[in-house]
Amino acid sequence: MTRVLNAQRKDALSGETRSAVVFLHGYGANGADLLGLADPLAEHLPDTLFVAPDAPEACAGAPFGFQWFPIPWIDNSSEEEAMAGMARAVDDLNAFLDALMVDEDLLPEQVVLFGFSQGTMMALHVAPRREDPVAGVVAFSGRLLAPELLADEVVSRMPVLLVHGDQDDVVPPQSLPEAAEALQEAGWQDVFAHIMKGTGHGIAPDGLSVALAFMRDKCNL
Repeated sequence: MTRVLNAQRKDALSGETRSAVVFLHGYGANGADLLGLADPLAEHLPDTLFVAPDAPEACAGAPFGFQWFPIPWIDNSSEEEAMAGMARAVDDLNAFLDALMVDEDLLPEQVVLFGFSQGTMMALHVAPRREDPVAGVVAFSGRLLAPELLADEVVSRMPVLLVHGDQDDVVPPQSLPEAAEALQEAGWQDVFAHIMKGTGHGIAPDGLSVALAFMRDKCNL
């Protein structure tokens, strides 16, 4: 049985929802952590609903934060616990996306997944395995998990933007080219990348500008 994800939202400025951006936060954070990005984006995407769910599990290392799945080298969980937690979170997120599209009367091609760190790991894992492709994936400061499985398990290919800070000391910047290579080997045509110079584990203004352009030009938001 899937868990219901609590979500915060910022409704479309125009009052008419024609698309949605789903923010997927990082380990130890919460939906509100990314929902603030809706403010600078909304004026350029007036018909877009912004939704930011909390991950399904409380995070042991962050009393007020959440996690999509355990991370063994941070919380001393086992690899088996991490894999089981991720599998369950994948089901939760898919159920959340399915319900969102029904409730807001949106098609998959009107929805963008916008991840950061562990949220990026979720987005890059979930989106390619959904039956109908979403409009696109914006992937900040994360990595593609189990790249060796992607070619055999991919069902849908959508435009993907990979963004990473070159000073990231949490998720190595090398994760970006590794993800790009795996996506291309799995048959992706539309993989885009941007390196945020002088940026650590975060979202810099130049990265957000590139993400906005990607969502407008490649995802038709």
